[in-house]
Amino acid sequence: MGLILIYSLVPLVWLLINATKTQPKLLSSFGLWFSGDFVLWDNIVQTFTYEDGAFGHWLLNTLLYVVVGAGGATILATLAGYGLARFNFPGKKAIFAIILGAVAIPGTALAVPTFLMFSSLGLTNGPWAVIIPSLISPFGLYLIWTYAMESVPVELLEAARVDGAGEIRIFFTIALRLLMPGFVTVLLFTVVATWNNYFLPLIMLSDSTWFPLTVGLNHWSAQAVSAGGQPIYNLVITGSLLTIVPIVVAFLLMQRYWQSGLTAGSVKG
Repeated sequence: MGLILIYSLVPLVWLLINATKTQPKLLSSFGLWFSGDFVLWDNIVQTFTYEDGAFGHWLLNTLLYVVVGAGGATILATLAGYGLARFNFPGKKAIFAIILGAVAIPGTALAVPTFLMFSSLGLTNGPWAVIIPSLISPFGLYLIWTYAMESVPVELLEAARVDGAGEIRIFFTIALRLLMPGFVTVLLFTVVATWNNYFLPLIMLSDSTWFPLTVGLNHWSAQAVSAGGQPIYNLVITGSLLTIVPIVVAFLLMQRYWQSGLTAGSVKG
């Protein structure tokens, strides 16, 4: 546990310390200790004002991708996982096998075929090129399926049907409330995956107007090796620090739901 703690905290400590340094001090001082003037606030201001506020624009893009992409992926995974868990229909086993196979395929392996397909449809270099692939979460669907099998009793659904409730009403008034811990767990996973998504936006987007934070910060970092470019590593590091703050806040706010979602169903009363 101590080794894992060190492995997790050292990069964060390095990021926080170096975000307080100027560009010259960043390259000439020890990385794990402060040096020179404390310029964290100045770096934050420069990060948001550099290139006419490009960082703020990239932040809004990332929020758009997270709200629409991750939110949509969570809703679709919840609907599909509940349907697989509590309904019988022809081809159910085949669909489940395909989903398990999709979980095993890394997203980077599908990035190039996805780009070729979207290019032929004329959907590249725009927000939908990032949002539409983000709407599919096989792992989230599998999580909801396994959670629904334990947390949504068949007897409760049958009682609701006997009382005359329709399937849509049963889902939104009964099943969704029981699935809420699993829903929040999947939401957390999809939010983190979409927020940190780099490779897909990198190949889908060429217009910096639609860059997320991950691609935008890499664009700033690449200035140091481009012809006539100016190194701005202090802004890249400060931007990286600002980028992880929303994820940390989201994790802390949803942690209790996340923990209960992972452990629910593991012990029967």
